[in-house]
Amino acid sequence: MDTPTGAHAPPGRLIAVVALVGIMVLALLSIAMPASAQASDELAIDEISMSDNITHVTNVPRQGDGFTGPFDWHSDIAFHGDVAYQGSYAGLTLYDISKPKDASVISQLYCPGGQGDPSVTPDGSLVIFSVDSARSDDSCQSSGTSTTNPNGWEGIRIIDVSDVNNPEQVATVRTDCGSHTNTLVPGDDDTVYIYISSYSPNAAFPNCQPPHDAISIVEVPLDDPASASVVNKAVLFPDGGAPGTAGCHDITVYPELDLAGGACMGQGVLMDISDPVNPYVITSVTDPNFAFWHSATFTNDGSRVMFTDELGGGVGATCNEAVGPERGADAFFDITGEGDDREMEFRGYFKIDRHQTSTENCVAHNGSIIPTQNGRDVMVQSWYQGGVSVIDFTDPENVVEVAYFERGPLDPSVYFLGGSWSAYWYNGHIYSSDIIKGLDVLKITGEYASGNAVKQDHFNAQTQYRLSPGKSGR
Repeated sequence: MDTPTGAHAPPGRLIAVVALVGIMVLALLSIAMPASAQASDELAIDEISMSDNITHVTNVPRQGDGFTGPFDWHSDIAFHGDVAYQGSYAGLTLYDISKPKDASVISQLYCPGGQGDPSVTPDGSLVIFSVDSARSDDSCQSSGTSTTNPNGWEGIRIIDVSDVNNPEQVATVRTDCGSHTNTLVPGDDDTVYIYISSYSPNAAFPNCQPPHDAISIVEVPLDDPASASVVNKAVLFPDGGAPGTAGCHDITVYPELDLAGGACMGQGVLMDISDPVNPYVITSVTDPNFAFWHSATFTNDGSRVMFTDELGGGVGATCNEAVGPERGADAFFDITGEGDDREMEFRGYFKIDRHQTSTENCVAHNGSIIPTQNGRDVMVQSWYQGGVSVIDFTDPENVVEVAYFERGPLDPSVYFLGGSWSAYWYNGHIYSSDIIKGLDVLKITGEYASGNAVKQDHFNAQTQYRLSPGKSGR
C-alpha cells in the first residue's frame, strides 16, 4: 500500500492567513487528477445529480449580513427539537425545521472565529461554539489577530439559545490551542462536559506550545454557564503518540458504552470515558494510507468504528483515479475484546467512485448513522464537492454506496472551496450543510428509508446514542 503524502491544512487557519491560500491551493492540486482526465459523470456548474432514491426537499441559501462573503463558509450542524443550529466562519444560524420542506432561518448571531463547530445541550438551552482562529478578545465584536499574539483569544463560546429569536453569548472559556471541534459528554442532569479537540502546536504560538498531547475538558453547569471552566487537561499520549499526532481533530463519544473514538491526526484511538473528567486511551491504530485522522463514527451497537482520512485538508481534489480508493477514504475497524483489552481489527475501506474534476475539493468528511428496520449498518456522509453519500457497510469489506446527491463543480473563477461539509440524518431527513449553497434538506426513499419514523429530541454528531429500531447486522 502506498504511503499518503497529502499535508493537512485546516480551513480554520486559512481564514486567519488568507495570504497563504493561493500557495496552498497550488500545492494541493499536485494530488489532483491530471488535467486531461474527465469526471466519470461530468456535470455542468451547479447542475444537480442524485440517485432515484433521494429527494431534494429544499435548499435554504446562505443569507444575512456578514454571512455571505467569500470566506463565510458554512460548517457543522447540531439539532434540538425543530431547530437546526448551523455553524459557520461568520457565526451561528438557527433554522426552523418543523416542516423540513419549508425550512427557514429563524435568527443569526454574527460572531466570527474560525469554523464554528456547534454542540447543543440536551435541554436545548445552550450551544457550545468552537473558536480556533485567534481573536483580539472573546467578544463577538472582536477582530482577528495573529496566533503569535500572547493576548490572542481562542476557545469556546457558550451561547444562550433558550430564546431562538435572540441567541446571545453568555460565557466563554479559553483553551490551549483553541477549539477546532468540541464534543458534548453528558454528566448529571445539571452538568455537561465538553471535550476540546485542538492541534498544531508551535513554539512560536504562546497559547499553543508543544508538546500538545492532551485534550482540555470543560465543565458547564447548565444553570450557571458563566461559571464554566477547564477542569482537566487529560494527557492522552504520555509517550507522544504516533508520528504526526499532536492533539486530536475529532472525538466521538458513545456514553451508553462509556466509550469514545478519537481521530487524533496520526492515529485512531479508543478511549474509556467511564470517568468523563479523566478519559484514557485503551488502544490505538495507525494506517500508512491515512494522511490525517479526521473523525470517527460508531455502528449503532458500538461494535465497529469508522475513521475518515481528510487527505488534503478538505481543500484538495482527491476523488479521482490518480489518488485511488484507499486514500482520502473511510476505514472500518471491528472492536474486539473487552474492557482495557479491547483492540481494533481493520476490515476494509470505502471511497466514493464518482470521480470529481480537478477543481472540486473532495475527500471523506462528516456523517452519521441512519437507523434501519432490516438490521443493516447504514450511514450518510459528506464528501465536500463529491456531495452526499449514503452507504451500506454491513459487510465492511464490501461497502456499497446505495444513494447519493451532488452538484456539479462550482465556478472555479469564483470559489476554490465548496460542497457538503456535514451530512446528518435527523428525524427522517438528511440535512447537508453546504459550504457555499447553504442548507440542503434531503429525504431517502425505498429500502433504506425503513428507519425514517425514528425520532430524536436532539442530535450532536459527536455524541452518539443507539437509535431504535436500528440494530447490528451481525
